[in-house]
Amino acid sequence: MQIYLVGGAVRDALMARELGLPAPAQADRDWVVVGATPEAMAAEGYEPVGRDFPVFLHPQTREEHALARTERKTAPGYHGFAFHAAPEVTLEQDLARRDLTINAMAVAAEDAAHPESAPLIDPWGGLADLRARTLRHVTEAFAEDPVRILRLARFRARWPGFGIAPETEALMRAMVERGEVDHLVPERVWQELSRGLMEARPGRMVETLRDCGALPRLLPASVRAQVDALPLSLPGETDAHPLFTGAPLPVRWAWLVAGLDGAAQQALGAHWRVPNALQELALLAQRERADWPAPEALDAAEALRRLQRCDALRKPARCRELLQLIDGEALGDADGGATVRRSTRRLERALQALMTFDSAAAVREAQADGAQGEQIGERLHTARLKHLLRCDIWND
Repeated sequence: MQIYLVGGAVRDALMARELGLPAPAQADRDWVVVGATPEAMAAEGYEPVGRDFPVFLHPQTREEHALARTERKTAPGYHGFAFHAAPEVTLEQDLARRDLTINAMAVAAEDAAHPESAPLIDPWGGLADLRARTLRHVTEAFAEDPVRILRLARFRARWPGFGIAPETEALMRAMVERGEVDHLVPERVWQELSRGLMEARPGRMVETLRDCGALPRLLPASVRAQVDALPLSLPGETDAHPLFTGAPLPVRWAWLVAGLDGAAQQALGAHWRVPNALQELALLAQRERADWPAPEALDAAEALRRLQRCDALRKPARCRELLQLIDGEALGDADGGATVRRSTRRLERALQALMTFDSAAAVREAQADGAQGEQIGERLHTARLKHLLRCDIWND
């Protein structure tokens, strides 16, 4: 039984050494076991967990260890595979089924603590491609799994300086033409796209899918023309603006679809099964952008009206995402968004002030004075407005 560390952990360690790229703080480690049977693994205390092929949890670390295996295409799409795991399957054969050469490198388990300096097992030229910043498929088996197109697009978003090998680009286009991408279910598409949106350059992901012809096949027909006209980068993305690097997924999704009308946003979100919270933020931003106030018009009364319209007092986190979203979209303004930021900062300070206001006490006071029904709401509104007027946030 021989155990090897493979895949992303080896790749990322070498990227840090060769390219100076930061390694993930806590990367998942993938292990392959050569020359073993399920019975032998169980005898060593490994716990079986795999459903489709033999995967085991290490008795101490609880990390997954998979028996070396080969795979054979049996049906269209990404579920249509038969796997063969046996002691005679070699490490090189196991690595051959992986997507990209940079993901098909390994080191022995005894050297896994420092993979960047360990003797490297690299039968498919992964290190050379890593040094050349090239994403290249390992074998023609890449074409059997359409998810690999999504993964490659996501890797381009993570490492924007990497290019795609010409033969891999041609293979991706051929996969699209054969209809392989048509077998991807929306949930799987969104899983990869949502991860790609959180990478350094999400626009590279969109660009890659568009260039190989996959993007139109992943969209409902009603939105293809609008999506094709969208820009290939999100606000602040190209220069790693701090506003962009700190943006959560709901904000990035809303940035991506900002150029779509409401109906198109809803159609795309429904098609990809985008979580409702993300879709709601994008639609809220579209409404607010159409009626955004100049800073001088944003007095206490207008700030309170707008925050209430956005349901900010019940959903302050969403409101802060909305303000971040609007800030980002304003980066393309003539003044770099300075005017819009004055308004968003005022609203942000007004929200913070209202979050410290004791609304329950104001309600009790109104009730003690005999107020009922709508009168209580009016008294609460007046009390909140007076509280805002006392705050020093209007003379920036």
